Amino acid sequence: MENSVEKEQEQKIKLLSRELRVVQKNLVEQFYTDPLTRLPNLYKLRHDLEETNDFTLILANIDNFKLLNDFYGFVVGDFILESFAKTLKIELTEIAVYRIAGDEFAIMLREKLSFYLLKNYLNHLSKQLTHLKYAYAQTEIYVDCTFSSSASFSNDDIFSKVSMALKYAKKEQLKFWIYEDTMNFAQEYESNLKYATKVRKAIVDFSGIVPYFQPIIDNKTNEIIKFEALARLIDEEGIIHSPHNFIPVAKMIKVYDKITIAIIEKSFKTFETHPFDFSINLSFEDIINQEIYDFIIHKLRDSNMGHRVTFELLESEKVNDFEKVVHFFNEIKRYGAKVAIDDFGSGFSNFSYIIKLNPDFIKIDGSLIKDIDKDKNAQIVVETIVAFSKKLGIKTVAEFVHSSTVLSTVKRLGIDYSQGYFIDMPSPQIVI
Repeated sequence: MENSVEKEQEQKIKLLSRELRVVQKNLVEQFYTDPLTRLPNLYKLRHDLEETNDFTLILANIDNFKLLNDFYGFVVGDFILESFAKTLKIELTEIAVYRIAGDEFAIMLREKLSFYLLKNYLNHLSKQLTHLKYAYAQTEIYVDCTFSSSASFSNDDIFSKVSMALKYAKKEQLKFWIYEDTMNFAQEYESNLKYATKVRKAIVDFSGIVPYFQPIIDNKTNEIIKFEALARLIDEEGIIHSPHNFIPVAKMIKVYDKITIAIIEKSFKTFETHPFDFSINLSFEDIINQEIYDFIIHKLRDSNMGHRVTFELLESEKVNDFEKVVHFFNEIKRYGAKVAIDDFGSGFSNFSYIIKLNPDFIKIDGSLIKDIDKDKNAQIVVETIVAFSKKLGIKTVAEFVHSSTVLSTVKRLGIDYSQGYFIDMPSPQIVI
């Protein structure tokens, strides 16, 4: 009797042990598997890399995935990720493929390829996995991807090296890029990080962002009639930074809106004690930002200075919703504010913008003005802009007036106002 009881208990223990092993195996598989694509995940990749010394790591990133996901919706976005994962498994048989995050996948070769072998392999891979076509319902979706890898002598910080190469490839719109030890990516990233910290400190405490004011003259009287407020960043060492350097960083670390608010606040404060009109630059991002919109309306309503301020729309070719811009312009005009289109004549600026936006001023881009005393083609283009503007009752401003001969040509062409280094450089004080 006792023997049968013992045997029964042993069988139960064996059964429970088997069930426990199955559960453990399932848990391990779940831990190491991406639930959407059923590919091994980042944890599995890290585990596999630790198990071998000779390997080549390749990252594959779907191009414009966010755009596709936003346009078609997340259901189609998931379909694209699943489809791309299947393509990798089919095209790369006997090769380990992983989904490591979002639209990023990894490929691990079980050998260390030299630079030229790796370059040939990536070149082949980029041709093999280009213009992939996936059909969802009745919609055909085309997908491309970017690759990166490392030919570093050491596998230390391999993820950082391959990720830096991928970012570089994306930035330069290359099909792939290979990290090499001779590259200064690490130093560049460290420098960018330090600069981002410097920008954040200067912006967040509000004191590091200051407006510099550049005068604008009336071409008929040569008198200063207004000033343009230009953003500058002054760091803890007192070094002055141009917006071309700190604005992209500010956008990247998501503090750009604080720059706009600081310039508006400080410009209004400055011109409380100066009789001149003044202009402030706004991007499309500023205009659609509800906090900035409310701040501007509040300023115009409470300051009684609306009739003295002009808001200049920057980079008008990047405007993708003219109705919002027109609504904003109409609102600020209720308080007497004026509107200017900046950098007109550069990029994709065209006359249809002017009709839609109905500005008070057109600022003719410096690329047309800087050599206008010698460039006959630039003169023809500017003459056309001036004639068009006069018929619509819009005043024109020449930017980048840097010499007496340029100023003379600008006046001869009938442009109403001028600004540039020949007239005066931007200054933190109002200089007349």
